[in-house]
Amino acid sequence: MNLEQLRSFVAVADVGNFTRAADHLRLAQPSLSRQIALLEHEFGAALFHRARTGSTLTTAGESLLPLARRMLADASSIRREMDELAGLRRGRVRLGATPTLCVSLVAEALSSFHAVHPGVELHLSEHGSRHLLGELAAGELDLALITTSEAASGDRFATTPLLVEELVVISSSAAPPVTERDSIALSEVAELPQVVFASSYDLRATTDAAFHASGVTPRVVLAGAEMDAVIRFVERGIGVAIVPAMVLVDRPGLRAVRLSSPTLTRTISMARAVDMAPTAAVDAMQQTIARTAAELATQRSATMRMAASA
Repeated sequence: MNLEQLRSFVAVADVGNFTRAADHLRLAQPSLSRQIALLEHEFGAALFHRARTGSTLTTAGESLLPLARRMLADASSIRREMDELAGLRRGRVRLGATPTLCVSLVAEALSSFHAVHPGVELHLSEHGSRHLLGELAAGELDLALITTSEAASGDRFATTPLLVEELVVISSSAAPPVTERDSIALSEVAELPQVVFASSYDLRATTDAAFHASGVTPRVVLAGAEMDAVIRFVERGIGVAIVPAMVLVDRPGLRAVRLSSPTLTRTISMARAVDMAPTAAVDAMQQTIARTAAELATQRSATMRMAASA
């Protein structure tokens, strides 16, 4: 039994398909199948029920899966500890973040970190908060930037709130303002053509809940977009969107107005698994993210004033 066999086993268990698992691991499918066969020979038991529709775990496979995840996590911890011997000239940081943070806080933080520690290997996982917490629990991430701190309750995660971010309504700076006032009510926003995010976004769930609580139905003209696409569509004048104020930094093609009745905010937190001590590289990344969040919060206030007056 070796780590490559365990990685192959966990990959198939996660996706339920040998072909997709091989693609994920960048292996030829025969190579992955051979790794699984060797592992099954080692244990003397089948680990998967194989069918045309996919592969599911046998009882033996279900017993092995949590142990395999922990063994891979332990091996990763050993590698990180060995990297510590070289200081921050080498090392690795696996960071997870929600899509809306990847175009703002994460981009700035990784740029600053890489400039100071170019030898540290960086990995980014872009998913919703609950998915990221699952990756943290499985030992697949060192840190996660999440926007639903309630999801990290319990004793498995240590969370540090970074900032409370305001959600605002953005529109094209080339179009007339959506209102002449300093703020706009959510019921008024519902009557405007809107570009909304994919259902997997935490932000989509937040805004949907706010409209539902206010008893109004938004006028959606385009749904299911990713953050970059939403921004582009709004800049082109297709509609308005509700986004974090941080997104406005360095985007002259947008103007923004604050929400009222109600005001919407979200808390951005940094989470890590309590049973994994941070390496020096991870600790340095935590400090970089915290510093960048504070700097962006200051920029955000100035950008909001400029965007509102544009």
